[in-house]
Amino acid sequence: PVLRNADELSFADIEKNIKSASEKARNGKLNIDDLQGGTFTISNGGVYGSMLSTPILNLPQSGVLGMHNIVERPMVVNGEIKIRPIMYLALSYDHRIIDGKESVSFLKSVKENLEDPRRLFLDI
Repeated sequence: PVLRNADELSFADIEKNIKSASEKARNGKLNIDDLQGGTFTISNGGVYGSMLSTPILNLPQSGVLGMHNIVERPMVVNGEIKIRPIMYLALSYDHRIIDGKESVSFLKSVKENLEDPRRLFLDI
């Protein structure tokens, strides 16, 4: 389902709208208007165990963010090997309208917000 005007919503409002759309989908009450007009897709293959994939752009949308499952992996932290939860992200975008620099900046911002969700609420 399409979440409309997400750029104008607070994080809490986005969460409420996602919950509402999910319930509508589970109850088989989505209509064609609920599925049209999207500009960006977030795909969570991780719920199905996806480790890594390349999401395919759904034209005319500008981009798609693929989120994958969280797996504990070794990672170097302050010179020591630690086990940390790791999730791969993959971003596909229409290079005719989005430059590589902006797409990487966006992906970096998503990563930072996932690593420290307080950033979303404190607008850091």
